[in-house]
Amino acid sequence: MKVLVADDSVIDRHILESSLRKWSYETVTACDGIEAWELLQRPDAPRLAVLDWMMPGLTGVEICQRLRREIHNDYTYVLLLTSRSEREDLVEGMDSGADDYIRKPFDNHELEVRLRAGRRIVELQAELVAAREALRVQATTDPLTRIWNRGSITEILEKEIHRARRERSYLGVVLVDLDHFKTVNDTHGHLAGDAVLHEAVRRMQACMRPYDSIGRYGGEEFLIVLPGCDAGATVEHAERLRIALSSEAMNLAESGVILTASFGCTVVAPDAQPTFEQVVHCADEALYKAKDSGRNAVGLVTPLVALAQSR
Repeated sequence: MKVLVADDSVIDRHILESSLRKWSYETVTACDGIEAWELLQRPDAPRLAVLDWMMPGLTGVEICQRLRREIHNDYTYVLLLTSRSEREDLVEGMDSGADDYIRKPFDNHELEVRLRAGRRIVELQAELVAAREALRVQATTDPLTRIWNRGSITEILEKEIHRARRERSYLGVVLVDLDHFKTVNDTHGHLAGDAVLHEAVRRMQACMRPYDSIGRYGGEEFLIVLPGCDAGATVEHAERLRIALSSEAMNLAESGVILTASFGCTVVAPDAQPTFEQVVHCADEALYKAKDSGRNAVGLVTPLVALAQSR
């Protein structure tokens, strides 16, 4: 594990560095508080830091305060080195955000034990962060295709509708349904069906912009959100996706399957204020239009037209 050693004393810095290397730590050194703070802000910053209390530029206490106030992604365990012995001073150091302290001149065995405790805390914190991220991914993504699940893509669409309304911009929405997908499952089995879903998602994502969103809306249905797209651009995007799916056969066992899909498009215009339900309903209506036209097609229904027809 990497450890930052910050001390303006060359002798103390050398002693600390030698001890840490003997205990198999990788060391990074700083000769003043400014350099130490710069090192702690880097993406690959050490998660363990041994800071001298009194240093030029920034003191160890000031660095602790900045760490706790400004850096929240990864926890840095801080051990303060101090020659102070007054209880009030030590309380000040701990209140600044330091995790522990050790008095100078330090005992090597005591330092090793304190660092070992710090290392354990840093490792446990990293495990907690990883577990939390795994739970977040599990809660927001579809376990099979690894894209957004229905709840997440629905939430994204709702936010984009509000953003488009606020910024008076266009928003394209596409509902995709893989044609005759049940036949794939019945003919080749569900594992083959899973492979087709994976490949379909891969092909669609390859045609999308970095800021577009796609989620699994149902079994073989997908919802795509296209910020900044008017009716023409939305249909153009859908047509590109349609070609990407059907242009090349998907290999299943010893046979190839040409997979097609129907696309229902709708658009939120800058001067329109449809509800989330109305937008999804229009995309669904457009999807039925595509299916009625023979599938492997793109349909379009806009909320303005749909609302006018319903009056």
